[in-house]
Amino acid sequence: MDSSITRDLYRDITDFAHTTPTWFQKLAEIWTELGLLLFGALFLVAWWRARVGPPPAIAVAVLAPLATATGYVVSESFKSVVDEDRPCRTVADAAASLVPCPPVGDWSFPSNHSSIAGAAAIALAIAWPRIALLTVPMAVLMAFSRVFVGVHYPHDVMVGLVLGALVAVVFILALRRPAQSVLTTMRTSRTGVVVWFAGPGGAAAPVRNRHRR
Repeated sequence: MDSSITRDLYRDITDFAHTTPTWFQKLAEIWTELGLLLFGALFLVAWWRARVGPPPAIAVAVLAPLATATGYVVSESFKSVVDEDRPCRTVADAAASLVPCPPVGDWSFPSNHSSIAGAAAIALAIAWPRIALLTVPMAVLMAFSRVFVGVHYPHDVMVGLVLGALVAVVFILALRRPAQSVLTTMRTSRTGVVVWFAGPGGAAAPVRNRHRR
């Protein structure tokens, strides 16, 4: 990967980072990791609310974190092929990174954080469309924070976002029907923990009531 593509933009962003207040810099540092935890919490909420819904809803909610994990694996695979060094080590005339520069061998392209964020944002949006207004800005801010703290080029995070989002869409489209079948079967299980995980559903109850009449 030709790192000169966004080298100047990287310099501009890291220079800007050093003009911001210390509390804002610390917030950016925290957000690069806190965003992952917030996405994890949203996965739990999306799964919990989908438990009382029809099989397609719980299927997508269960697939969402798996799609995100797949996005990370794909991103990590690209890293091992491209071998782009971190800008905090190669752009000598740029401002110092706000966080320690990752060691040699922890490659820069694409950004794993951004791939995870892009996958999580889109997977959650598919499972819970209204939440896209929250998850998409979260993902963009998380990606930008990786450049802001100085450990990624802008093209690392842009590609990471798109890559993660595409992987999530393909993963969910490919596995939605099989997951729906499995979860429908799980809802008929006599094992309490299995039924608790798959949820009681909500589409079958009215049908049973009509038969009773």
